[in-house]
Amino acid sequence: MSSKTTHNPVPFDCANCGKRHLSLFKDLTSEEVDELNNVKACTSFKKGQIMMSEGSRPNGVFCIHSGKAKLHRLGQNGKDQIIRFAVNGDLIGYRSLLSEEPLSATVEALEDVHACYIPKQVLFSFLEKNPKFSLNILRMACHELGEAGKLITDIAQKSVRERLAEVLLMLKAQFGLNEETGAIDITLTREEIANMVGTATESVIRLISEFKGDGLIEVKGRNITILDEAQLVRVGKVFD
Repeated sequence: MSSKTTHNPVPFDCANCGKRHLSLFKDLTSEEVDELNNVKACTSFKKGQIMMSEGSRPNGVFCIHSGKAKLHRLGQNGKDQIIRFAVNGDLIGYRSLLSEEPLSATVEALEDVHACYIPKQVLFSFLEKNPKFSLNILRMACHELGEAGKLITDIAQKSVRERLAEVLLMLKAQFGLNEETGAIDITLTREEIANMVGTATESVIRLISEFKGDGLIEVKGRNITILDEAQLVRVGKVFD
């Protein structure tokens, strides 16, 4: 799949960016914001394009301005496992830079994505000079570590039915609802949902049909609407 990018002729202004309060850059000083504006490169990715590849060693990070991306890892069985998603304000690639290790996942645009590329040297400069920024990075890394541990536990201890229910609830919590349709505001293929659940695509198709028949969800193409959230919580055993 092509990884060709398109440079945006009009860079996003970090000082007036409506997404900065969602990002790890929210506590930068005005001088640091000016520095960020001067060094970053604004880039666009088409749906399906690879933004970063598993195993590569990046020299910077991407901050997503708009659009959605998925982080997925190739398993031993040759199947992709979706690790998490990246949305507005998210920083991707920073853990690889901090650990000086190759990227542990591939980052792929789920829809058209606009992002800003920040060189490694600038990121490390902020880490050294700005304690609040450093703390934000530490908190995010700890949160992602906790989520990864939870994923491992769920796969080991929950049934496929329970994991699917939990995934649907997680998608609603992360992406919200489409204002026009009321469906979860992200469209995924059955294969992508299966990758998240950690099972075969055929199993997900069967279970989605069962959930629909039980009145838990409504399905129109790739759009899924949760009809009975309380029952879905019980099915998924999501009590926290």
